Amino acid sequence: MTTKILILYFSRHGTTATMANHIARGVESVQGAEAILRTVPDVSAVCEKLADTIPEHGALYATLDDLHNCDGLALGSPTHFGNMAAPLKYFLDGTTALWFTGALVGKPAGVFTSTGSLHGGQESTLLSMMLPLLHHGMLLMGLPYTEAALRETAAGGTPYGPSHLASEGAGLTDHEKILCQALGARLAKTALSLKSV
Repeated sequence: MTTKILILYFSRHGTTATMANHIARGVESVQGAEAILRTVPDVSAVCEKLADTIPEHGALYATLDDLHNCDGLALGSPTHFGNMAAPLKYFLDGTTALWFTGALVGKPAGVFTSTGSLHGGQESTLLSMMLPLLHHGMLLMGLPYTEAALRETAAGGTPYGPSHLASEGAGLTDHEKILCQALGARLAKTALSLKSV
């Protein structure tokens, strides 16, 4: 039976989506694991935005069933003033039914982010995404320093999860790609181990 790792993210300009795709590569490098890419619709500052069921491009919009049925989760967002983006927070705020049933308890989870400025709050954003996952009883996973790319990177990457500085259109560095893939593989291996217990 396939182990499903949900990669749930919001990406306004595409960088977080690129990171999500590298995490998916890491997931699928593990035999018996499948990456499920999902995003969330943007929201309006005035009222809830009504979005089509299927976006024009990119990943499908996430549903509560996607979360309920996953064996592990990678959660990603660009940094907005040191916090996760409102559309992702809005989606997570609607997961109370899953919390009541304990649907996510004991599942491994990790977080990732991209920022537009050097001191834009990468680590605080990663921590902000961890909070609802802790409330859901998920098992948080970061990146250990045994990942050589974490010690060698001159760009993004933290022990809290993969990160990227997206200023001036810079693409992901090789180290950042490796760290994204490492998180995906780590989530997949852990989910497989937990399912076999």
